[in-house]
Amino acid sequence: MDAQPSPVNQRFWTPGVVVLAFLMAAGAVAIVARFIGGIGYVSNLSNARPWGIWVGIDVASGVALAAGGFTTGFLAHIAGRHYYEPIVRPALLTAMLGYTFVVLGLIIDIGRSWAIWKPMIFHNPNSVLFEVAMCVMFYLNVLYLEFIPIVVERYKGRVNLPAGLSIFNAPAEALLRLADAVLPKVMWALIIAGVVLSCMHQSSLGSLMLIAPTKVHPLWYTPILPLLFLTSAIAVGYPMVVFETTIITSSLKRDGEMHILAPLTRITIFLLGFYLALKIGDMVVRGTYVYLFDGTAQANSFLVEILFGVVVPWLMLLCPAVRRSRRALFIACTMIVGGVLLNRINVFIVGFSSRLSDGSYFPSVSEILVTVGLISGLMFVYRVLVTYLPVLSGAHQEVSS
Repeated sequence: MDAQPSPVNQRFWTPGVVVLAFLMAAGAVAIVARFIGGIGYVSNLSNARPWGIWVGIDVASGVALAAGGFTTGFLAHIAGRHYYEPIVRPALLTAMLGYTFVVLGLIIDIGRSWAIWKPMIFHNPNSVLFEVAMCVMFYLNVLYLEFIPIVVERYKGRVNLPAGLSIFNAPAEALLRLADAVLPKVMWALIIAGVVLSCMHQSSLGSLMLIAPTKVHPLWYTPILPLLFLTSAIAVGYPMVVFETTIITSSLKRDGEMHILAPLTRITIFLLGFYLALKIGDMVVRGTYVYLFDGTAQANSFLVEILFGVVVPWLMLLCPAVRRSRRALFIACTMIVGGVLLNRINVFIVGFSSRLSDGSYFPSVSEILVTVGLISGLMFVYRVLVTYLPVLSGAHQEVSS
């Protein structure tokens, strides 16, 4: 029987956490420089190349890789597969932090950051970006509400603020009890809303590029790009859960949950196979396979994306021995995660070009530092929250390789 979720009772400031703090500090310096000098001061972006790694990785990839939150929520709560409950909380935390840092990345990326609130007031229902903005905003709030019961479980009846703030003990306790009484009754609605909102904005991110048929390479531009974005996000949901669970359980020496992760990846075989069939079928129908071996950087990147990000890991997962091996399963799921990451980079960066472009784009040092700083910040906050909140299950050490 699985151990109940519990805080991690281990030393916090490990060498890895110190490295994360250093990378966060470097990213913070680059962010300060961006707001002092402007985007042009710290980046290699231009009017012809307005979307670099801040959109390709920080936003588009971040949204896709946070899909484990709604896919596991659907599986455990809507489909009624409660066997997978132990991985729901880590997936929810990853999704909540992923979307939080996506919003932070957007604040850094847009030219007038102080105007990010305007879509809430000035509606444009004909804009895909408006739908993405509203869905992400609502879904982020849904994720926060879904996470509150974990905080309640940890602190209800145990609120003990430091001296000077003790007068807030009673109000804080009252809020926790109110949340404990109300949220379980509406959690079903929050979970359904999370699934619906996720499906809407995952596909809409692909719709963004439909207005650029002359700028996106034919290997990626297709009328079904929204469907491909949605199906790839769903397909990467469970591999991302395997990826993050393996890393965190290995680093904290906890049970690797293989009895849950192995059957979970059987679902991935169907989801990833469906995405692959859509991808190949679209190429055949549109005749874009003629670009596959033309030797360009775009063609080579596309081949790497499909072969090593979809085909090879899909074939690996078909093998029962791979699904039973912790190491092999991690490798296969890492390849799937990398394939979706490369897909978003390909669509928004590698496969995107403008006739007005004055040359190729490569991110500046500051752009890289901002991205690395945000990713490090996500991992740092994840470590903080699992240290003090009951997120992770499986307290005993994993002994098998």
